[in-house]
Amino acid sequence: MEWPGAGSGPELRDLLRVPAGERVDLRRFDPRATPAGPTGKAAGVAATGALAERLGSLQERLYAAGTAGSRHRVLLVLQGMDTSGKGGTVKHVIGHFNPAGCRVRAFKAPTPEEHSHPFLWRVTQALPQPGEIGIFDRSHYEDVLIARVRELVPRSVIGRRYGQINRFEEGLADDGVTIVKVFLHISYEEQRERLLERLDNPDKHWKFSRGDIDDRSVWPAYQEAYEKAMERCSTDAAPWFVVPSDRKWYRNWAISTLLLEHLEAIGPQYPKGEFDVEECRARLIAT
Repeated sequence: MEWPGAGSGPELRDLLRVPAGERVDLRRFDPRATPAGPTGKAAGVAATGALAERLGSLQERLYAAGTAGSRHRVLLVLQGMDTSGKGGTVKHVIGHFNPAGCRVRAFKAPTPEEHSHPFLWRVTQALPQPGEIGIFDRSHYEDVLIARVRELVPRSVIGRRYGQINRFEEGLADDGVTIVKVFLHISYEEQRERLLERLDNPDKHWKFSRGDIDDRSVWPAYQEAYEKAMERCSTDAAPWFVVPSDRKWYRNWAISTLLLEHLEAIGPQYPKGEFDVEECRARLIAT
């Protein structure tokens, strides 16, 4: 099966990108596919591990540049059906980075205070600062996903929110935020297996909710909601990427690779020290 940007460039971000303005039909994309990926799980795990040093170095340079006034930062947005691997991705991605330079936020149902503000307010409070890498487990897109499926607000409100999101993200990009929006694409059958694994393991019962079963009854509506969100909100400033996620090893490799490519595109550099190195060396030796 073809992927959104198939053939448009040599990088994974070109292959998995949803082109701006194009119709999205998730039925075209196999959740078990491994576009441009390593050949098999063992190779995929090894390839992901091999990215750690480069990712860590780029993060350090990004953070260092931020201390010297650079506005560059990265925001990874993770969206997907329950069990698609948002939490697992956070765990594996954080493993590549120094946690001190990361800002992670998992968005649950809005609190009464959050409900009292416009829907983008709580997201604005959680944005990464210059030099940081931010990771959103769910995001402002819940307000055009679950809100659409469960009819929490009128469709006219949903329609306006797409435009508000685009303007919000364009403003972030103008301020130095590189936005990497990932849809973790899993199959209906794979979700059933992952939910059964949670039921079969008492240590995983805390992760299970009866609501997960209820949501399966409206699976087609959620797929349509994701398609609409990607169609309306995949822009040049903040494109969407579809990552097939039935194979966890591929998901981890693909997202690590997407982050690597975006960090390399930023090209962060260590700031130069504003002091006389030799003078400081001589003073230090004399102590």
